[in-house]
This record gives sequence, structure tokens and C-alpha cells, in this order.
Amino acid sequence: MRPVRTLIVDDSASMRATLKRMLSADPEIEVVGMAPEPFAARDMIKTLNPDVLTLDVEMPGMDGLSFLERIMRLRPMPVVMCSTLTARGAEVTIEALRLGAVDYVTKPSGTPEDIERDATLLCEKVKTAARSIARAGPTRLPQQPSIAGGATGKLIAIGSSTGGVEALFSLLPALPADCPPVLIVQHMPASFTRSFAQRLDAESQVRVVEATEGATVQPGTVYIAPGGEMHMELVGGVAGRIRLRPGDLVTGHRPSVDVLFRSVAPLGAAAVGAILTGMGQDGAEGLLAMRRAGARTLGQSKETCVVWGMPRAAKELGAVEKEVGLSAMPEAILKACREKVGSV
Repeated sequence: MRPVRTLIVDDSASMRATLKRMLSADPEIEVVGMAPEPFAARDMIKTLNPDVLTLDVEMPGMDGLSFLERIMRLRPMPVVMCSTLTARGAEVTIEALRLGAVDYVTKPSGTPEDIERDATLLCEKVKTAARSIARAGPTRLPQQPSIAGGATGKLIAIGSSTGGVEALFSLLPALPADCPPVLIVQHMPASFTRSFAQRLDAESQVRVVEATEGATVQPGTVYIAPGGEMHMELVGGVAGRIRLRPGDLVTGHRPSVDVLFRSVAPLGAAAVGAILTGMGQDGAEGLLAMRRAGARTLGQSKETCVVWGMPRAAKELGAVEKEVGLSAMPEAILKACREKVGSV
């Protein structure tokens, strides 16, 4: 199998050199070119035909977002954004993911050990991006009518990772204002989740917030697990509260989808679980626990996933009751909230 042909776009010469060194150390990746700004990158894309683009978020001339939007409209291809861990960086990166970027990495910095860890993650994400589905801009789903009977005494738990930002920007605006409470784990850094929740809140009928310790779950509200050092769990049933607790990585993540799903499993038939696009297998075991307890469980279909990793792992484990395309996911979730187990 030939190496993943990668083009680096960054206005900093030192950062281009750093990224090239990190990527070139992996024999499965070939850096075919480096561009200091989007106009040069545009010509290099035409001549070099790369498999993956790494793209700086903030650049002079044409910024990364404007260039990404053009790429996704004119020549969709896998793009990995390279951002800084700042409030501005978080906001712009989230918008980039909404526009169709496959994933993002933070710019390498820190100790040699930090750089080595960053290099491993960068190479992994570039290779995953090469296997992903490039999309022509963000998907928008029609808003759904309000579900009869209000919140129906149910609770919805959702897990997602790579490609999940775009998926959630499609799914959540389609949920009605009176939907059951929704708890979500989306893998992202601590500095990103608050901005992510605020952006989703502005585009949705439901209220979207970053989850806080002890918050009582309410109908019509979506709770995004904060990134960083805490797992998110539900305690006390459908009308219970959120617990944020420290702990080791679970399935390689903190917060972990598995931890959330296992905490929701005791609700049995009062819960609905959905596992969306993502790399790895986080959430598979937890979704199986939910299904065995009587919950309705849905998995995003391969054809509509950016990366069919987490849903695939859950399906192979027997945790997915029904596979659903992204466009059909809002109604499938609402239908599962209305109906009894076994009738999806």
C-alpha cells in the first residue's frame, strides 16, 4: 500500500519544518509538499494531488476557514486542521469541523515527550483522514416537529468522536425544544467544549450547555461533557443529576462514551443510546450494557460516517439494535423515545 500523500499548509516556516519532520518519521506517510499560504496550496493541490491536507487555522491573506470552505465546495478532500489551544483557536476549529474538516490537532509544543506524543497523534489522524469520507460542506437536516407528549419520560445518551462535530451540528438542530434530556460525550480538548456547546445552542431549538457537576437533567436540554480530566455520568435516574468525576482513561479517553453509557444503562427501557461517527471503539461496551438492560440502541450507518470505527465496533459486539443514516437519526431517536423496546 502506498504512503499517504500529505500536503502541509502553514504560514510559519518553523512549523512547516516541524510538521514535516513529525510526519516523515512515519513510513506510511509521504510529505509531498509544503505551502506557506492558501494560494500556493491551491496550485500544489492541482499538481501534486495529495491524499490529505494539514491546514493552519489562522493565516494572513486567506484564512484557513475561507480556504477550507472553497476546498469542500470545489474539490472535497480529507483535511486535518492544525490549531492553537486558545479560545479563538477553539471557535475557529469547531467551525472548520462543521464545514467538513475530518479532524484537528493542536500545534506541537512543550517538552520532547510532549512533541513525541503530538507526533504520534498527528500521524494517526492523518492516516485516519486518508481513509475517511470527504464531504462537500456541512449537512443540514430539516427541523423536526415537536414530539407528542413532551419529553416522554425518557433520556437520550449519545457518543461521538472523529466527524462527530459535523454530525452533531446536523442532528441537534433537528431535535424539538421539548425533547427528552440528552447527554453527549464528544471527544475534544477541555478548551473546546464550552465553545462547542455555545455554537450548538445558537443553532438549535433545544438548549445546549457544557455539563456541570451536580446539574439536574432537564427536558429540552442537551449536556455536552466537558473535555479534559473528568468522566461524565448520570446518577439518580431519568430526573437525576450529572456527576463529573476524575478517573483513568477508559478505552483511551476521558471523558469516555463507555463511562456515560454504563451509567445510563440502569435506566433500562427509559433510555435511548446512539453511537455516531468516530475512530476506535469507545462506547461499544457501554452501548451493549444499555441494550442488555432494555434500552433502545442506534448506530450511525457506515455510508454516512466520516470514520466508521465506533459504530462498527458496537455493531460487531451486538450492541446496535438498528443502523441509521445521519439524516434519519433525529426521527429514529425520537421514535425510540415514543415506542416500546422491539418496535423500531
